[in-house]
Amino acid sequence: MGTKARGRITEFTFYAALLLALGGLVSCSGAKNGRSILASGTIEAREVNVASRVSGQILALKADEGSRVKKGDVLALIEHDTADIQLRQAEAGAALAWAQLDLVRKGARGEDIKQGEEALKQVDANLKVAGDDAKRMRELAAKGSVTLKQKDDAEARLIVAQAQQAQAREALRKLRQMSRPEEIRAAEARLAQAQASVDLLRKTISDCTITSPVNGVVTRRPVEAGELISPGATVLTVSELDNVHIMIYVTEKELGRVGLGREAEVTIDSAPGRMFKGRVTYISPEAEFTPKNVQTREDRVKLVFGVKVEVPNPDGLLKPGMPADALLAAARTDRQ
Repeated sequence: MGTKARGRITEFTFYAALLLALGGLVSCSGAKNGRSILASGTIEAREVNVASRVSGQILALKADEGSRVKKGDVLALIEHDTADIQLRQAEAGAALAWAQLDLVRKGARGEDIKQGEEALKQVDANLKVAGDDAKRMRELAAKGSVTLKQKDDAEARLIVAQAQQAQAREALRKLRQMSRPEEIRAAEARLAQAQASVDLLRKTISDCTITSPVNGVVTRRPVEAGELISPGATVLTVSELDNVHIMIYVTEKELGRVGLGREAEVTIDSAPGRMFKGRVTYISPEAEFTPKNVQTREDRVKLVFGVKVEVPNPDGLLKPGMPADALLAAARTDRQ
């Protein structure tokens, strides 16, 4: 091949490369300015800090970091020996309160009522005798056959017999009625209070078994078995990895081309060539300065709007903290 031919080929190659480069620039410009929006961010997952509701010693931890758990799986067990003793005491108090209420509602036993009726018959008989005796003493005193003291003693015995009759009748009435309505209500309140104590302690014991509130992966375990923890202390952190999201930031000019529900394509460096489909689920209503961990120093002073892209992650390939790129299918504006 001659020198001129080789020169023409070299020249042709140069121009072809130049055209390809210009084409790439035009394509990138179109992606950024009209047809789509490309932005970078970090993969994030919803984290749930599973905390203890009670204080006590950790008996066992049932999951390690990296363990996949389902909602309802047991994660940890807390010692509850003291609560068990208190529960038995509260149950005994509830049983006593129930017995007292049952007694108040049912009233006196049949034999108690019969005994009261017999006592009333006895005092009625005593009253008749005292009445007859007092009447006779009055007649004899009028004739001067008895002394005034004898008459007064008979009258006193009559008064005592009348009082005993009234007392026996009241006692029998109480036995038959046994309790007033307010006494029944008071007994019912005592039973409710005792039962509430039982329920509270049962819940405390139930809270000593810590379960996972969500499906996910254990990403943090800040405590170990044998440690003492207090209410509110985090035992494990569970991250929901079946669905993750990436937060990107767009300018005010780009915001008009972003809409809720719009599709997005997410890529990560560790899986080149693979795209993860996502959707825009949140657009910030307020502008903010670009976060320092996302853009360059020059871009940090720009006002931008946060856009959240939810991405299904059934195989768990997307991990929290991974850098990722999101390509949003933006709507076309009137000026395009």
